[in-house]
Amino acid sequence: MSEPAPSRLFDPGMQPERTALAWRRTALAMAVGSLVALRVFSPSLGLWAVVPTVIAFAIAVAVFIAAEARYRRNHRELIADRDPETRVVLAGGALIALVAAAVFTFGVLAAIILIATELAR
Repeated sequence: MSEPAPSRLFDPGMQPERTALAWRRTALAMAVGSLVALRVFSPSLGLWAVVPTVIAFAIAVAVFIAAEARYRRNHRELIADRDPETRVVLAGGALIALVAAAVFTFGVLAAIILIATELAR
């Protein structure tokens, strides 16, 4: 008789792939949002609207790169032929904190700018 195939505790590639796709969509939304913010804020801020746009776009690129690197590391660990007890699967806490801080910061800045332009009228 042949030995049964070892059971895996995960679906190889599917869950990490879905997570990576979600982070890619998040990075794309951040990039598009930064470009829309440039369009919205440029009449009131002039060239100063470029600064937060470049920062937000750079954060979006960093999120995309970090998500891709995290996916590759996790996928490599999951398909490695090792004991499941010794696998090191990385959490995404730093990436989530970066996105949350960026969204919060730019949301507050947008609110301050909009309030200031309305009060100046």
